[in-house]
Amino acid sequence: MAESGRPGTTTATAARADVARRVAGWAAAGCGLAGAVVVMVAVVSGPDPGFTGYVSEAGIAGSGHAATYRIGILALAGSLLLLAAALPPGVRAAPALLAAGAVFTGLSGAVTCSAGCPLPPFERATMADLVHGGASIAATAATVFAMVALSVSGPAGRAVRRLAGGAAALSLPLCAAVGLAMLIVGRGAVVGVLERLILALAVLWGLATAITLALAAGREGRPPEGRAGGRV
Repeated sequence: MAESGRPGTTTATAARADVARRVAGWAAAGCGLAGAVVVMVAVVSGPDPGFTGYVSEAGIAGSGHAATYRIGILALAGSLLLLAAALPPGVRAAPALLAAGAVFTGLSGAVTCSAGCPLPPFERATMADLVHGGASIAATAATVFAMVALSVSGPAGRAVRRLAGGAAALSLPLCAAVGLAMLIVGRGAVVGVLERLILALAVLWGLATAITLALAAGREGRPPEGRAGGRV
């Protein structure tokens, strides 16, 4: 005779949670891929297609691709939020860090910098430049710290931990290098290349993690053989 009552209700609730996490995972991957492609188009077609400028220069006021850039940035922000929603129960710190990363990413897209996106100590920056630059740095830091948190989170699963650990191991020295380069040499090819490497790594990690979480949630939501309708 099939089980009913609280155990069945609990199983149904868990199944719905698995479906929600699976949908969030695939949506995060889709938003991340779309956002990365749109931002790439804006950067390549923008005022400075080389590696000597910042990626954010594609979104400055007056740029023909500013709106395209902002749409891509908002899609990437949405991807971080959806990635947080796709994480399994019991994961601590990482969801909040990803949500913070999404907020700061959205802020960096909403507040545009002036031409050249100047930052101290080598250039005079406006308040908008400082807000934009600070939000961009905070978004990157929150995302990298989320990688670190996931790399040691048991409930995240082994595949997610390995992806996060590898990405964090590459991202931390790159972030340190770009920070030093901005203080020592300022805007130029070195900073431009390092910035693009960090962003590309973050996007690839987000895509791989989102797909891994979606597939894992799909396996968890599949009923064991012989138990499609409950225990008999």
